Amino acid sequence: MNFSNEPAFYQWKPAACLQVTGDDALSFLQGQFTNDLHQDVKGGAVYGLWLNQKGKVLADSFVRKISDREAWIVSYFSPAAVIRERLEAYIIADDVVIADVTESMAGLTVFGAAVDPGAGDSRWSFAGRRTRDPHTEIIFPVSAGTGLSAPPAGGVARSAGQMEWKRIAAGIPAVPADIGPADLPNEGGLETEAISYTKGCYLGQEVMARLKTMGQVRRQLIRVRGTGEPPPRATVLYQGERKAGELRSTAREGAEWIGFALVALTQLRRDQGLAVTPGGAPAISVGDTP
Repeated sequence: MNFSNEPAFYQWKPAACLQVTGDDALSFLQGQFTNDLHQDVKGGAVYGLWLNQKGKVLADSFVRKISDREAWIVSYFSPAAVIRERLEAYIIADDVVIADVTESMAGLTVFGAAVDPGAGDSRWSFAGRRTRDPHTEIIFPVSAGTGLSAPPAGGVARSAGQMEWKRIAAGIPAVPADIGPADLPNEGGLETEAISYTKGCYLGQEVMARLKTMGQVRRQLIRVRGTGEPPPRATVLYQGERKAGELRSTAREGAEWIGFALVALTQLRRDQGLAVTPGGAPAISVGDTP
């Protein structure tokens, strides 16, 4: 693997890496995925969601099309077992084989560098979505030992905590930590990047079409901020005596923390802070939506 002018990198392990093969591989995935796999994608992979019948978010992933008979599915945070189970439940007469190769694959995020992932169908790169800054994700077999045993020359290693801070600060929800099986994509602002409204049918498509027509959801993911140790995930948040929402993921840097909260729009007053107890003093600042 070749790097040039590399200021920062992050070593990571995919939560899911699936290889999908068979005569019907691409057509099957196209009928299950929320985004259009036939589009020309700059960066090498399409980002989208795997929904249930009610349009709730089971998982997210990138899908890299190799051919009509082969594709790769990679997810930062959504478990391989969840995606595989979701897909296999809808394989009926399709010629599709799903292989879970997660344990044998590794990942590397590279910021600000020209990257050559090297040769091989199982070693590839794509444009990531960890922050709004340009960066490249590289997927490769652990057995290759590519890039993980030694840092790229001149590169600064980023920690998981630093990457979480950058992700939240950039307003990028994680699935399922911020938006999950009880939530709709639109509640996390994922409809712009992850959903195609023109590709045709997929599981959950009718719900997405209705939401597009209605144009509004009752809950919304917002960014929040506080000082000291952040409350645990799923902490109920209040404005006065009324429940306003629930805390999702957080990241701390020094004395300050930032996070996401899923709130009821009808209960939220944006000019007031949030508290962790009914009637408590507001200690959490309300920010904007992703």
